[in-house]
Amino acid sequence: MTDRILLSLDERTSEGTGGTAAAIDRALDMAERSGGVVHALYVVDTGRYGEPALSSAEVLVGDAEDAGRDLLSTVDARGRERDVVVRTRCCHGRPNEELPAYASEIDADAVVLAGRRRPGRVRRELERTADTVVTPGAVVGR
Repeated sequence: MTDRILLSLDERTSEGTGGTAAAIDRALDMAERSGGVVHALYVVDTGRYGEPALSSAEVLVGDAEDAGRDLLSTVDARGRERDVVVRTRCCHGRPNEELPAYASEIDADAVVLAGRRRPGRVRRELERTADTVVTPGAVVGR
């Protein structure tokens, strides 16, 4: 059973991209079928922008955070339309560290990755994390 579905979002995802919309729908569908909860996580990548208090990137980080909160609000609203409980979290950090930490914290049964990630270390680590927390047979979206 998939009681806790982790939906991973970051600055490469936005509501208008097909991959993101599909991932949101997939997570909500899974929760709807199982009566589970979607935990939507948006990570502002400090590896990309730095910490706002420590750099001149404060405006960029603020914009990324605002975009994340908007996207999380959209996921929450879509969940309410379908009577699916959605819990949201926006945080700063590195996605390849924040995703597994949060998956462990909520004891995720499944992970849905939104957006398209280019081949590279972060994508490999996210996929490796998804492989370790996904219920056998569950679908991991990209």
